Amino acid sequence: MHIGNLTFDCEDALVVGGFWSQTLGRPLDPGADSGFCSIGRSDAGRTQPAWFFERVPERKTAKNRMHLDIIDPDPGTVDRLVTLGASIVAEHGSGVSSHHWTVMMDPEGNEFCLSSDSYVG
Repeated sequence: MHIGNLTFDCEDALVVGGFWSQTLGRPLDPGADSGFCSIGRSDAGRTQPAWFFERVPERKTAKNRMHLDIIDPDPGTVDRLVTLGASIVAEHGSGVSSHHWTVMMDPEGNEFCLSSDSYVG
């Protein structure tokens, strides 16, 4: 078993898909529009999950029940993601280790965490 796709419900698939395309450095697949777009759908080997973005009629109204933890050692990543349209929700640190992370939201409010390292408890 493995993860094939990550799917985001959105108001505008191009806005959210474009943000994640730039964040991940992976292009949007051909045929992208505001109703549906994807990243990596045509990758036959699926070495990484594909990302799907699909317009739905309802808006996001509560905290995600599941979120992504993104790892990037570049200390400028938070600023780069803010420039792309993300916003900072909170900064956190673990009392158990030196692990620190930033809680962020993509342009439509989907929360994710960004850290420079993976946390091993």
